[in-house]
Amino acid sequence: MNHYFGRHIYGIAAIALGIITFVWHSFNSWQQIQFLANIPHLEVLAYIVGIIELIGGIAMQWQKTARIGSIILGVVFLIFAMLWVPIIVKTPLIYDRWGNFFEQFSLVSGAIIVYATSGALYSEREVKIVRIGYIFFGICVISFTLEQLFYLSGTASFVPKFIPPGQMFWAITTTIAFGLAAFAILFGSSALLASRLLTVMIIGFSLLIWLPKPFDNPHQLINWAGNAQNLLIAGTAWIVADYLGQSKIDSLK
Repeated sequence: MNHYFGRHIYGIAAIALGIITFVWHSFNSWQQIQFLANIPHLEVLAYIVGIIELIGGIAMQWQKTARIGSIILGVVFLIFAMLWVPIIVKTPLIYDRWGNFFEQFSLVSGAIIVYATSGALYSEREVKIVRIGYIFFGICVISFTLEQLFYLSGTASFVPKFIPPGQMFWAITTTIAFGLAAFAILFGSSALLASRLLTVMIIGFSLLIWLPKPFDNPHQLINWAGNAQNLLIAGTAWIVADYLGQSKIDSLK
């Protein structure tokens, strides 16, 4: 099975994240390192992670090395997702913790799909693996819906004020869109269309919300890391759309 632009976008975002980690010699707020804070010379660990992200992102750009890249990045993002688990256990009623876990875990689902679809042979084993990654992503989209719903005012504050008809309108609209996308991906017959529209929406977040932030304040890590994080999620949604699109083509042969 061929894989298309989603894999490249995902890899480019990982490269950007690696560069950001190098420049800031620190981790961003999505990469929870509270339990590693006492490690001496933590910046050295940041450099190591940055190198790994660069290698994984570069490897994702070629079909022959995409599987290796997916393993590298999948493991890195899984570790960062799991570092949220102790915080979730400590404060289970604060959904922001769950939301951060699923944002990182969504990247793992993208890596799983790339791994399963980048081999020379597409066996029954790969079919099962890609299905697992696909279901994981659908669950993560449910979390995106809940996170926006629970923090609707905060979501609205991210919407640029110049976009009519208003910030809360778009906060509600995108929350509904996430919910519909999750349902279609997991249960509906319009999963391909839903995944493509979801990709467009998340890329819209990049262009309208995250891209201007470094120009407004270039000295905040979150403004740079947010761009990379959002693009990684967009790349994952695109990977899902690529998988569904290719599956539809294969079914017509």
